Amino acid sequence: MRMFDIIRKKRDGLALSEKEIQWFVDGYVKGEIPDYQASALCMAIYFRGMNVEETTALTFAIRDSGEKLKFNNINGLRVDKHSTGGVGDKTSLVVTPIVATLGVKVAKMSGRGLGHTGGTVDKLEAIPGFKTDLPTEEFEEIVNRVGIAIVGQNATLAPADKLLYALRDVTATVDSLPLIVSSIMSKKLAADDDCVVLDVKTGSGSFMKTKEQSRELAEWMVAIGKAAGKRMRALITDMDRPLGHAIGNSLEVVEAIETLKGNGPEDLTELSVALAAHMLVISDRGSYEECERNVRRVIENGEALMTFANMVEAQGGNKEWILHPELFPTAPYSLEVKAGASGYITGVDTEGYGTASLLLGAGRNTKEDKIDFAAGIKLVKKTGDKVEKGDVIAVLYTSDKGRLDVAAKRLSDATFIGDDKPEDVPLIYDIVE
Repeated sequence: MRMFDIIRKKRDGLALSEKEIQWFVDGYVKGEIPDYQASALCMAIYFRGMNVEETTALTFAIRDSGEKLKFNNINGLRVDKHSTGGVGDKTSLVVTPIVATLGVKVAKMSGRGLGHTGGTVDKLEAIPGFKTDLPTEEFEEIVNRVGIAIVGQNATLAPADKLLYALRDVTATVDSLPLIVSSIMSKKLAADDDCVVLDVKTGSGSFMKTKEQSRELAEWMVAIGKAAGKRMRALITDMDRPLGHAIGNSLEVVEAIETLKGNGPEDLTELSVALAAHMLVISDRGSYEECERNVRRVIENGEALMTFANMVEAQGGNKEWILHPELFPTAPYSLEVKAGASGYITGVDTEGYGTASLLLGAGRNTKEDKIDFAAGIKLVKKTGDKVEKGDVIAVLYTSDKGRLDVAAKRLSDATFIGDDKPEDVPLIYDIVE
């Protein structure tokens, strides 16, 4: 077999065989296939796509590229939640401690930022001392004792995905249905979770821009997960506007903490409660109504916040920063972005907002880039809000003053102001089971 032939075959729109897909994944992990050829195949897949059989084969090949985790020492049912990526999406920091507080174990492996979207691991590393790399024995002990642990992707778990994940991030091949499906589901199937709830984003800030694309993605992932024996459910949720008011790592951690205190933005709170309730339902913890009541109870009484703080402490982080989020440092440079006209914010290009955050230093342009944890955006006005010309619509933060102007222009260009107030849209469009 030659990589040249596989690239050409997919370039010409032909389906790859299971053997060809397996050969590519094995060779790339072993270092026998260079990045430039893997990039070429990713681009061919981006333009030509893959059918369900190819995507399933790619998912299983990536899953089988490393070890499969068996958390035999974790007591009880394990549930996970995964988002397909959005701007301002910090729900994992909110829903996982809630679910753990209510007695379902969360042994979670999360990714880093990809493209214009933020990653849970990057957010957690904004907490001083927090370790996202733990030995399996310590990971299991924390899950049993605290109910939850969140770490970065194990180097031996689906290593092919780790390589392809970083490659796609810098070669403009992120938003491809088969590559997204195989990336997400390979890790979910390699990890020893019993139940998985997927948050499939749709809109300008997601990889799937239309509801039809998002539903197809959700259906493929649910089907592949069920075929592997997992309990699956997917929510299709809006990403035509950033979630919450904070974009950027430290800023999002602080907003997640405020949400766990019961003081979070309405949209973030609504989605977090729904995701947590669905995670509990598929874990046999009662009806949706019962689970939702319990979710709200552990937010109101502070138990979920303490679970989050205890997880941070168990993983080497400073618990006081969770209990006193004012300890998170503010970036040394900031800039107010003001409305250029009067009217209503009729909509935003959410991906543009994510790009503005990346330009401030909150994300990566290359695999080697260092993240500025304090960089990001605080939204003062959102879609549907009335503004007067000169009103502050957002505040930008960075440790590099030279980044401010270009990021401000990107955010301004991504904000649309008109005379008529836009219609309200639902936050959750559909549920796929």
